[in-house]
Amino acid sequence: MTEPLPIPATPETLRVRMAELKDGIAAIKAQIASADIERQGKGGKLDPRWFHRAKTALRHKQRELEELAARQKVLNTSARNRLKDRLIEVVREDYDDAEWQDVMDEAHRRCGRQENA
Repeated sequence: MTEPLPIPATPETLRVRMAELKDGIAAIKAQIASADIERQGKGGKLDPRWFHRAKTALRHKQRELEELAARQKVLNTSARNRLKDRLIEVVREDYDDAEWQDVMDEAHRRCGRQENA
């Protein structure tokens, strides 16, 4: 079994790698389609070893793309949560405890929850 590839740590490097994978996937699909058109024109067969290697490479790239898409979701969520935490930290300074409880109650109400849920 092969070692897992390192997952890019930043959103930008992640986007770049995902774009590279999408290009690679498109290229493999184009090669398979081209080979099939050539096969149909000549009435011959595809080389089964080549076809297996191409499909395996395609599967690996698709799997990596799925893993990176999941990582991208985590990075986006983490960044959003950090922003929310900083926003709460900044806004909280402007309220005393009773006022903050009123803000929290209103936020819970808007989320469709009962107070203090």
